[in-house]
Amino acid sequence: MLRAFFRTEAGSTSVLLIATVLALLWANSPWGGTYEAFWHTPMGISFGDAHFSLDLRHWVNDGLMTIFFFVIGLEVSYEVRLGQLRDRRLIAVPAVAAFGGMLVPAGIYLLLNFGGPGAGGWGVPIATDTAFVLGVLAVVGARCPDPLRAFLLTLAIVDDVLAIMIIALFYTASLSVPALVVAALLLAAIMTLRWAKIWRAPAYILLGFALWVATLESGIHPTLIGIALGILVFVYAPSDQKLLLAGEAVQEFTSEPSAQAAREATRRVQRAVSVNERLQLRLLPWSSYVIVPVFALANAGVRLDGETLRAALTSPVSWGVVLGLLVGKFVGISLGTWLPLRFGWGTLPGNLVWGQLLGGAAVSGIGFTVALFIVDLAFDDPAIHAEAKIGILAGSLLSAAMGWVIFRLAWDRGGVCAPPEAEPAEELPELLTVPVGPEDHVRGPDNARVTIVEYGDFECPYCGRIHPILEEIRKRKPDVRVVFRHFPLRTLHPRAASAAIVAEAAADRGKFWEMHDILYDNQRFLTDADLEHYAAELDVEPWSDVAGHVSRVALDEASGRDSGVRGTPTLFLNGVRYQGALDLSSISRAVEELRESP
Repeated sequence: MLRAFFRTEAGSTSVLLIATVLALLWANSPWGGTYEAFWHTPMGISFGDAHFSLDLRHWVNDGLMTIFFFVIGLEVSYEVRLGQLRDRRLIAVPAVAAFGGMLVPAGIYLLLNFGGPGAGGWGVPIATDTAFVLGVLAVVGARCPDPLRAFLLTLAIVDDVLAIMIIALFYTASLSVPALVVAALLLAAIMTLRWAKIWRAPAYILLGFALWVATLESGIHPTLIGIALGILVFVYAPSDQKLLLAGEAVQEFTSEPSAQAAREATRRVQRAVSVNERLQLRLLPWSSYVIVPVFALANAGVRLDGETLRAALTSPVSWGVVLGLLVGKFVGISLGTWLPLRFGWGTLPGNLVWGQLLGGAAVSGIGFTVALFIVDLAFDDPAIHAEAKIGILAGSLLSAAMGWVIFRLAWDRGGVCAPPEAEPAEELPELLTVPVGPEDHVRGPDNARVTIVEYGDFECPYCGRIHPILEEIRKRKPDVRVVFRHFPLRTLHPRAASAAIVAEAAADRGKFWEMHDILYDNQRFLTDADLEHYAAELDVEPWSDVAGHVSRVALDEASGRDSGVRGTPTLFLNGVRYQGALDLSSISRAVEELRESP
């Protein structure tokens, strides 16, 4: 579910970006006056004497965006009941980080605007735009592992829920009690249908639309209903009985194909999967590729002429939003991550390293969709409206740039995959405890003057980066050999252990280094199916002796722990721990010094 979500959100980022650019071009073109005129075009529904009308922008912001928040509600419901949010220790860190990432930006904004006409916009810099963040992480690529995406997705879910609560509590102008009572009755009717296990889509659609209208008339923003309805949608893990019935129906269709059997097989298979997951599959592409881009097109257009930009440069609203997103998000999320880790309130998915966490904190300052949403609720003055939007655009761009720089610096300085608290307080051993022997995987001559022992992990991006560096050194210096020992970081890289087992299976056929190179060339594709495909290419049986290969990997791990290995890659040059940077020039210089020594 998370992987599908990542792919859809990251892929939709380009569409969202195009919509944003189009809005800006439209608003700043010679026909810029038509931008506001178009989105203020009224559109309504009439039934007899009853008439319900909104302008196009409000149909987008109050109508289409309710579906967007409904999808968020579906995701929250799924993650709490079946996904990552079931584990309270995994929730604690991103939840506190999300709270810090809202409190600090709001505080920075109020420091600059308290008592002024823009004070009500303190909610603008609090929200993170999930689609843009995941799009930036897709560009970052191997520098951003899946656990960081999972951490930021959890943070974004908590962030969205808190933002909706803030909208409901602080951006509701007035309440209509009769409409509120009608909305409560309609919500109770939907909950009754759910309790009675009546799953007729037309009933839910009719009641849901009526609830949306009643909520809109009550004064509460209808997006709150969107996320509430999403949370109410039933979610469950497929039961053995439903899976068995689905399997039988498919088997019956396979043996005697017919339209009737096909319909029954389809029905049984669908029932095995919860309504929540089926709705996510259908609505997520519409939300990501249509609703959010249309929202950006309707709201991101702001005039960027000299007068507007000069006003924004001196506006506390613009600076409050920029600093809230750029500095507030980074500081708030970083502190909110450090505190629960420091006091043992929770753990990280995969024990991420701090360079990755800081990069994630920086890109979380990309606030767009919900930020623009709150601008529309917070300000009536068109001038302040424009200043806030310019702040959102500038702050989001700067946050994306800062995140990219942090990821790049962490990568270029030669990172090591290890948990933030992995290094023990005591001094680590300097010497390799188990010398190179005949059972090791060696590349190079037996009489080499320099032996480089690498403790590596096939899923570690830093190991993938150092792999061509060691090969280049070996090609330049024929009297250097490289020894690879397994040190899979199971909590950080869940596929590394399986990859190590398959590499050992290849070693049984004398093809360890061929498999070694294939695995590092395909680090992002290490599922069991991928590993079996690579094994087939080398005519290797991947799971022929799993117990024996696990024991062989365990020997390498034990020698690594005894030698003080705590992360990957860790290098030993002629039996001594290498402490320098993990780049070609630094390692080559260290190797050359050993070659020249007597």
